[in-house]
Amino acid sequence: VQLQASGGGLVQPGGSLRLSCAASGSIFSINGMGWYRQAPGKQRELVADITSGGRSYYDDSVKGRFTISRDNVKNTVYLQMDGLKPEDTAVYYCVARISTSRGGTIWNYWGQGTLVTVSS
Repeated sequence: VQLQASGGGLVQPGGSLRLSCAASGSIFSINGMGWYRQAPGKQRELVADITSGGRSYYDDSVKGRFTISRDNVKNTVYLQMDGLKPEDTAVYYCVARISTSRGGTIWNYWGQGTLVTVSS
C-alpha cells in the first residue's frame, strides 16, 4: 500500500492551496483518512480527519479555513486550504487507516509529506 501526496508549494498569506493524497495497492477497505502537519521544531499535529462516512474533524486552528474531503472511488483525500497564514507553514502528511483483507488488521499508512510555505 502506498500513499502519494501532492499539492504543496509556496503561497502568500491569504492565499489558497489544495492538497491531494491517493492511496494505492492491495486495499480491502479504508476507514478514516486525515492530514497531519509538522512545523520546524514542533511535534506533528492533527489538522483534519474524515471518516469513511464523511464526518469530519478539524483542529481549532484551521476551522473555517480548511476543508477536508474524500473520494472513496479514487481512494483519495483532499485538503482545501484557504486564508493561509504564515503559521500554517509546515510539512503536511496524509494518513489512511487501511485494511488489506476482510477482517484484517487496520494499519495506519502515511504519505511522504508535502511542504507548504506561507510567506510574502
